[in-house]
Amino acid sequence: MSSHTQQGHTDHRKGLLITAIGGLALTADIPLIRLADGGAWTILLLRTGSTFFATLVIWAIWRSLSRNAPQLIPGWSGLAVAICYGLTSLTFVTAVYHTSTANLVFILAFSTVFTGLLSWLFLKERPRLVTVLTMLVMILGVLIIVGGSIGTGHLFGDFMALCSAFLIALAITISRASGKDMGFTSLISFVLPLAIAVFMVSGEGLQVNAPWWIIFNGAVIMPISFFCLANGPKYISGPEVAMFYLLETVLAPVWVWLIFAETPSRDSLIGGAVIIVALVAHSAWQLHEGRKRRATLAVSHPA
Repeated sequence: MSSHTQQGHTDHRKGLLITAIGGLALTADIPLIRLADGGAWTILLLRTGSTFFATLVIWAIWRSLSRNAPQLIPGWSGLAVAICYGLTSLTFVTAVYHTSTANLVFILAFSTVFTGLLSWLFLKERPRLVTVLTMLVMILGVLIIVGGSIGTGHLFGDFMALCSAFLIALAITISRASGKDMGFTSLISFVLPLAIAVFMVSGEGLQVNAPWWIIFNGAVIMPISFFCLANGPKYISGPEVAMFYLLETVLAPVWVWLIFAETPSRDSLIGGAVIIVALVAHSAWQLHEGRKRRATLAVSHPA
C-alpha cells in the first residue's frame, strides 16, 4: 500500500471519529434543555449566552496562537448565515416547548429536502431522480407527523421545527455559494437570540430550576458538536457526515424516553421511520456512487 493511500485511510478514520463525536454530542442537546427545567426565554438566554462566551474564548485563544484563525463573520454572506442560525436558535427552542422531541428531530431531518430545493433554485444544482424521489418520500413522512399533531396542541411546535429546518438549509446554501469558512459563524450567531432573550428575561426574571444543565450544554456540548461536525467534511464525504447527523434524529427521542418517559405517538413513529429510512437509503446510494466514481478515477489515472 502506498504512503498516499495509507494517509487517505488514516484521514478517513480520523474523519469518522471526529464526526461521530460531534453527532453523539448533538444528541444531548434536547435532553439537557429539558433537564434544566426552566422558562423558554431563560433557557434561551443561558444556552446562547454560554455558547457565545465559550466561542469568544476559543476564538481568542486560537487567534493568540495563530494569525490564520477564521473570521467570526466573513463578509455579508457571513452576516446572512449568522442571521439564519440566530433565528434557528429562536425557532428551535420554541419548538422544544411546543411539540414532542420525536416530532422535532424528525422534522429537522427535513432540512435535507430544503437544502436540495434551494441548491436547485439558486445554485443550479439539479438533483438526480433518486434524490427527488427521496424528497417526495420525506415530504410524506412530515405530512404524517404534522397530520397526527392536529388537535394535540403540537401543530405550532411542528411549524417552528419546520422553520428551523428551512433556516438551517438556507444557511448551508449561502455558505456553499460563498465558499467562505463559516466555522465560527454558526456559533457567533447566538448573539442575536441572546439579545432578544436578555430583553425578555429582564422583564420576567430568571426562571430555571437546574441552570447547570443548560450552561453545560451551551459551554461544552454545543461547541464540541458544531466544531466536530463542521470539520468532518475535511476528511470524509458529505453523505458520510449526513449519516452522523442522523444520530440526533434516532437517539434524542430515545434519551428523552429513558429520562422523561415521553413516548412518541404512533403517527410520529410512522412518519419518523419513513424519513429515516429514506435518508439512510439515499445516503447509502450516494456513498455507493461516490466509491464507484473514485474507483473509475483510480483506474483511469493510476499512481
